[in-house]
Amino acid sequence: MERARPLARRPLVTLLTAAALAASGLTALTSAARAADADLARNGGFESALDGWTCTAGTTVTSPVHSGTTALKATPAGADNARCAQTVSVRPDSQYTLSGYVQGTYVYLGASGTGTTDVSTWAQSAPAWQQLTTTFRTGPSTTKVTIYTHGWYGTGAYHADDISLTGPGGETGQPPAAPGGLKTGPVTSSGVALSWSPVPGATGYAVYRDGTKVSTVTGTSTTVTGLTPSTAYSFQVTAVNDAGESARSATVTATTAQRPDDGGSSDLPAHALVGYLHASFANGSGYTRMADVPDSWDVIDLAFGEPTSVTSGDIRFERCPVAECPNVESDAEFKAAIKAKQAAGKKVLISIGGQNGQVQLTTTAARDKFVSSVSAIIDEYGLDGLDIDFEGHSLSLNADDTDFKNPKTPVIVNLVSAVKTLKAKYGADFVLTMAPETFFVQLGYQYYGTGKWGGQDPRAGAYLPVIHALRDDLTLLHVQDYNSGPIMGLDNQYHSMGGADFHIAMTDMLLTGFPVAGDSNNVFPPLRPDQVAIGMPASTNAGNGHVSPAEVTKTLNCLTKKSDCGSYATHGTWPALRGLMTWSINWDRYSNWEFQKNFDAYFG
Repeated sequence: MERARPLARRPLVTLLTAAALAASGLTALTSAARAADADLARNGGFESALDGWTCTAGTTVTSPVHSGTTALKATPAGADNARCAQTVSVRPDSQYTLSGYVQGTYVYLGASGTGTTDVSTWAQSAPAWQQLTTTFRTGPSTTKVTIYTHGWYGTGAYHADDISLTGPGGETGQPPAAPGGLKTGPVTSSGVALSWSPVPGATGYAVYRDGTKVSTVTGTSTTVTGLTPSTAYSFQVTAVNDAGESARSATVTATTAQRPDDGGSSDLPAHALVGYLHASFANGSGYTRMADVPDSWDVIDLAFGEPTSVTSGDIRFERCPVAECPNVESDAEFKAAIKAKQAAGKKVLISIGGQNGQVQLTTTAARDKFVSSVSAIIDEYGLDGLDIDFEGHSLSLNADDTDFKNPKTPVIVNLVSAVKTLKAKYGADFVLTMAPETFFVQLGYQYYGTGKWGGQDPRAGAYLPVIHALRDDLTLLHVQDYNSGPIMGLDNQYHSMGGADFHIAMTDMLLTGFPVAGDSNNVFPPLRPDQVAIGMPASTNAGNGHVSPAEVTKTLNCLTKKSDCGSYATHGTWPALRGLMTWSINWDRYSNWEFQKNFDAYFG
């Protein structure tokens, strides 16, 4: 499996030069603010956590602080400068002073969208609190500016406190009234439709589920998805405009329906073991015949179907040749063994992609060829469905593709369309699973595509629109919690492979949901626990990130029983978590079935 590549980073000299040029043109600070001036920055002392601020990698700490009880701590990464920003209402053609205290190396304070010359100032090295100050004048039609602070890529954490923007306040008006008439509409096993009455002066609405904001919309109706079957939920909405957010509406409740027989998931046991079988190649683990796979394995993914070329969409599945796999069975024996597994209640899927199988459905012709060629493989071997294991450069987002709920990049749109066509062709029993890397899923908490300011890897979070569009058809998502760099969890801390903590944090994100690219108004909804399995290497030979059986047990205890959780605090307890996936069955056999035996011992 390919190790995720780091995001692009800009040279330090570029930003230092730009900052120096900006600093050289600063206007002198006035001796005293005019009587009509006020501090317009919201929560500039970070006493109310990050209220009012949007941060890519920030949190609040109690030490060090400049004043009060808390301050901002933000940690740049290799491809992120840990920017924290807020937008403030201002008056046109008016003078403003931006000030704040910082600690750290290469810490910046600035304002953009001024309508004249955007400004910034910076501290190259501030081992103790240092005040940064700059001034600007707004343009003749400017009513909003964005103030921000950030560090520099990979240079360590910085701190900021007591940020102020002094000048005449803008015309903010009043927040709208709370919405009325909230009611529920059609209810499914995973979603609840909501509608409410329009509110004069509102530019949008925020939707709350059980007290947590889950989405924002511009209209007066929406469907909240990603819910658990047979579960009661409460909902409220608020109205929003430039002046702020209204009080919450009255609460309505709804209980989701029982899960239908979709995606083949109801045919799986409550806790399932998923593994990849090297069916088209041999490596150090040796070839394992289908008939020799133990009954413990509930889902067997045939690795791999690969394209004739990257953009052809023409998928072929070639069984391992005798020269490479001397003990390979005949086609007839292979097909008979598949039928025997299915008769015992197991699912056998064709897995498309892998490390070497780059698939880019750039055209509708490639999409259609993908459907026909995958169908031919499924039909020839009598398979139960499809596993999508797109890695490398198979999925990436165009620069203007910023909303995971409404993708427009061809390789994303065509893949979703192709899978929906296959699902429609084979019906409710069609099993659909996915095995993305963390780079394409959980990294989306920080980064999505090229980002608002460009320069990011366009593959970051690129699986999110595929998962979201197919969540009602998805049987299992088993993210590869291996061959991964450090990933930030919902605690805004980086988690690395090597122990239960990584698996707990990564799985909690899938079961809790998370704001994409730090945008609290754009939340990736949680998946049902029965849709989630945890991907782990079967042995040290199988991939980076292997953990011992004891760490696997700690992971399962924390997520299903809320015990053995260590330092990471989960956002729930999910006894219905579906199970585990491993790369691979062959490597587990090589290691005397250690992974399988631990699973069997845990779930009985």
